[in-house]
Amino acid sequence: MNESPKIEDIEAKPDNAIIKIIDLHKWFGDFHVLKDINLEVKPQERIVVCGPSGSGKSTMIRCINRLEEHQRGQIIVDGVELSNNLKNIEKIREEVGMVFQHFNLFPHLTILENLTLGPIWVKKVPRHEAEELAMYYLEKVQIAEQAKKFPGQLSGGQQQRVAIARSLCMKPKVMLFDEPTSALDPEMVKEVLDVMISLAHEGMTMIVVTHEMGFAKSVAHRVMFMDEGRIVETNTPDNFFDHPEHERTQLFLSQILH
Repeated sequence: MNESPKIEDIEAKPDNAIIKIIDLHKWFGDFHVLKDINLEVKPQERIVVCGPSGSGKSTMIRCINRLEEHQRGQIIVDGVELSNNLKNIEKIREEVGMVFQHFNLFPHLTILENLTLGPIWVKKVPRHEAEELAMYYLEKVQIAEQAKKFPGQLSGGQQQRVAIARSLCMKPKVMLFDEPTSALDPEMVKEVLDVMISLAHEGMTMIVVTHEMGFAKSVAHRVMFMDEGRIVETNTPDNFFDHPEHERTQLFLSQILH
């Protein structure tokens, strides 16, 4: 297994951010859900985003692939600015995979069909190649034997691993995870986190919204805490957990760490 890149190595290269978020603001009606968000993500960097419910975590990452539209500021992914230009939106969505809290699999399609849909229809990959690719990634998430089954025949943990494999079939440069284990029974959490840890060690660029602090400690280069639509604190895992600087971060950690 390749050793994951150290944060110092990533930061040594200037201006190589694969994601840039500049002065981002978003409103839902009168509710100012994101306020002055600034973030740069380097290739192969792994960022864990945590914070209380309603702090804007999920909305922020959903803006990165235009599942939510921002009203002010800039989002640039691999040199392409996210705007109302549909071609830009399509290009970014091809490069940014997303795994949701709920698996969003098509229940009437087999696991294999769920995985081949994107490559065949979006990337115009021949069916036999798409199926080979799907089986490769199903092997990778250790669920290849389920290829002919339907989502309803699988456990929640298995379905989430399928959802991860489905995103990987599009060969994204970045993976976004929106609380990928929060809908799972506790005994299924580890199997999903193990897949994510494996991806991290292979160098996948990842932004992960999660309350799994063990994952943050072992995998993240940076941990980011959000509250009331703002980034309150960002730090290395060691400093974030052992020496949180902001009073709001300290309170949050005291409530979730036992």
